[in-house]
Amino acid sequence: MGEDNRVTRVLKRRIGESGPIRVSEFMEIALSDPEGGYYATRDPFGVAGDFTTAPEISQVFGELLGLWCADSWQAMGAPDRFALVEFGPGRGTLMADTLRAMAVAPACRAAAEIHLVETSPVLRGMQERTLAGVPVTWHTGTPETGDLPLLCLANEFLDALPVEQYVRNGGAWFERRVDHDRDAGTFRFVTGPAADGLGLPEAHDIPDGEIFERAPAVEAVVAAIAGRIARCGGAALFVDYGYTGRAIGETLQAVLAHQPVDTLADPGNCDLTAHVNFRAVRATAEAAGAGCHGTVDQGVFLERLGIRARAQTLLRSATPEQQRDISAAVTRLIGPAEMGTLLKVLAISHPGIDRLAGFEPAS
Repeated sequence: MGEDNRVTRVLKRRIGESGPIRVSEFMEIALSDPEGGYYATRDPFGVAGDFTTAPEISQVFGELLGLWCADSWQAMGAPDRFALVEFGPGRGTLMADTLRAMAVAPACRAAAEIHLVETSPVLRGMQERTLAGVPVTWHTGTPETGDLPLLCLANEFLDALPVEQYVRNGGAWFERRVDHDRDAGTFRFVTGPAADGLGLPEAHDIPDGEIFERAPAVEAVVAAIAGRIARCGGAALFVDYGYTGRAIGETLQAVLAHQPVDTLADPGNCDLTAHVNFRAVRATAEAAGAGCHGTVDQGVFLERLGIRARAQTLLRSATPEQQRDISAAVTRLIGPAEMGTLLKVLAISHPGIDRLAGFEPAS
């Protein structure tokens, strides 16, 4: 752990002042500190970074989402103005590919007002270059867009939001916190106060030491989007690493140079994520008045949108080397041993929309 790391100094000072901190606070500082946070200070994508997302793997991903947007716009009643909002837009690649594909429906493209939700000045600069010439409004949180209907895209955004953790001990739940061991010079997990009255899972088969994760930040974002869509119309698409089953077990992880590392070892210099509880996302959206579609595996979703047909079109005009790259990218996006089953897709919509592309008809 680098002692001169700004994030490390901030965390040590915070712990020294108030004692062990929540896991969510550790994540928030490590990822979003304005001067030293992971996302505030670097481009984390690609071979030279720490991870690679679907838009950086193949243009086909963004193009299919652009067609999804055009189809969803039709399902919304083809409004003459709507806000197209992307949360966590990375380098701007997904939005660029999305807008190019939306051009097949000129009225839809003309109706779209582009909004990007980004806190990183480094990534915002990259987005400005990628989307040069496109009118864009940037935000640091869920944008206020008046009464405009919304189309929202969030690819690998929710999993970067902070989570709280609770640990089972003696048949009861206690908050898990992060402390600093001055002798060892390292951060460590410790057991915090009892988590009474929080409605955490209670079952006789939950052993001591088991971890339960809750993501209030995810619920807040989803509730804000769903509430706006329920009032003003529209739809939102969430694509992320996640699960729909029993929410017991730790998913918080750290990645550096595409390899897993100790979660607490190097805050500020590695990516921290936690898998998304899509059952909780769905419940939050429905409680806010929105309809839900899915959850489905990313591979199933992209197959239904026509990824194989789009790839075949690209292959016909590609060189042999390009053909190998296209085929490898498609396999990575939809393969059951790769991103095809690891990532899940959930859409929410105005309750008056009963069909969205890529999902089975709502029951």
